[in-house]
Amino acid sequence: MAQQATLQIDAVLSAVSNAERRRILDLLKAGERPAGELAAAFPGLPQPAVSRHLKVLREAGLVTVSPRAQRRIYALQPTGLREVDAWISLYREFWSGRLDSLEAHLDRAVGGRTDGEDERRTGGGGRR
Repeated sequence: MAQQATLQIDAVLSAVSNAERRRILDLLKAGERPAGELAAAFPGLPQPAVSRHLKVLREAGLVTVSPRAQRRIYALQPTGLREVDAWISLYREFWSGRLDSLEAHLDRAVGGRTDGEDERRTGGGGRR
């Protein structure tokens, strides 16, 4: 069972490592879309390439496809992302503690600055 979960997480991470596939997922957040509409969102990408991206997303469990007449309708399937989120949550406590420490350090470091000095440090003023 653990091996299967690891393979699923690997497939999801591999699928979302590609910018076009992440954009497809972003488009599907708004709801179902036909394959042709998804392909049209990538004018510089040939339709077979979009189809391959959709296949990778489908095999990773990130999208579902349902045929309706002559059209294939794609929808977001968040189960795969939930598995990755569960895996990441194992490390979230580590990040939270580190981020809290960083925030405290920055609060101490910035505490003695004037507003003008703070703006220069963050890029809000002075030279760029």
